Amino acid sequence: MPFNLPGVLVPFHLLINPRLIVPSIVVKDIRQLDFPALYKAGYRGAVFDKDNCLTIPHEDRLVPELTEAWRECKETFGQGNVLIVSNAAGSHLDDGEIEGHSVSHHLSAPVLRHTSLKPSYACIKSIRTYFASLPRPVKDDELVIVGDRLLTDIILANRMARRAPSLKPKAHEDDIQKSVSEASDRIEGPARVGPLAVWTEGLWKRENLVLRALEGAMLKGVERWALKPQEAAWYDSLQRRFVKPAPVPVEKDVAKEGWVRKLVRRIRS
Repeated sequence: MPFNLPGVLVPFHLLINPRLIVPSIVVKDIRQLDFPALYKAGYRGAVFDKDNCLTIPHEDRLVPELTEAWRECKETFGQGNVLIVSNAAGSHLDDGEIEGHSVSHHLSAPVLRHTSLKPSYACIKSIRTYFASLPRPVKDDELVIVGDRLLTDIILANRMARRAPSLKPKAHEDDIQKSVSEASDRIEGPARVGPLAVWTEGLWKRENLVLRALEGAMLKGVERWALKPQEAAWYDSLQRRFVKPAPVPVEKDVAKEGWVRKLVRRIRS
């Protein structure tokens, strides 16, 4: 694993703003994301990590179980509006951009070329430049950013957020009373607006387990001690709105296998 200075400095940033590590929604994998609902809500582009999000680590092919979800995602947002951002493929560590070209070919999606690793602000600038260059530019708050690492993917997404604009005061007292009444029935939104940060907590291959455990512990601490009740309610509302039930794993029926087939299967495995 390459040395990632921006990632090493993240814990110090969390001392100032611990909410940076909190994902908007949590899924096992991208099959749980309701892409049509996201598009209907105003999201127009998506950024995906590669390893353990779309592919098995250090491989370039899509995990077969994700084929239908990946197709739906690209059809929903449009081919150029789905971007892969990896700290390996397409980065300055990718000599000759060989891995970037391979990943782009196998996943049929562009791979961002960038010189600084996630979650650096330089990488954020490269992402913004890409989406601003599209025929129909995509703003930060129209993006869905998906990844399996809290300290890189989720931090990057939350660093792209900006302070939410304040509402203009109403001109008439009746309108003020009406807005107050309506607000009491709504869940208070966040103080900042930006990309939807999606954490995929499922692993296609177990790796970096100690670091992942530390990330999880940090997240639990922030959720317990830093999040306000209205913020937690807001995240719960996003979870209900954009997340589908987890896919049921298909179990092979081996009860009817003969002893010869069982022996062959065990030898091959």
